[in-house]
Amino acid sequence: MAMSRTVEDWRAFLSVVLQSKTEELRMMGYGDTTEDVVWQCLKQKVWKGNPEKRLYQVVEDILHLSTNIYMSYLTVESYKEDDLMASIAALTENKGQE
Repeated sequence: MAMSRTVEDWRAFLSVVLQSKTEELRMMGYGDTTEDVVWQCLKQKVWKGNPEKRLYQVVEDILHLSTNIYMSYLTVESYKEDDLMASIAALTENKGQE
């Protein structure tokens, strides 16, 4: 009997698969890649949350994660981080002027 669980419930069983994908992305030039970053990318770009899937579907999604999707995710995250840093800098500057 095939069992569906949420992707988050499968996370504990996926270390080897995530490690494999992480190593593949590192070999392609994404040196700072971690299993957690790959997982977050999948949650935001591929699964859009925490849907129910079967284990083989989750494994397939991880192994088929394209560099285009991964690069898009990293780009959006870097913009978010830049916006956050700019906001912090603006707040810090305003505090100094008070």
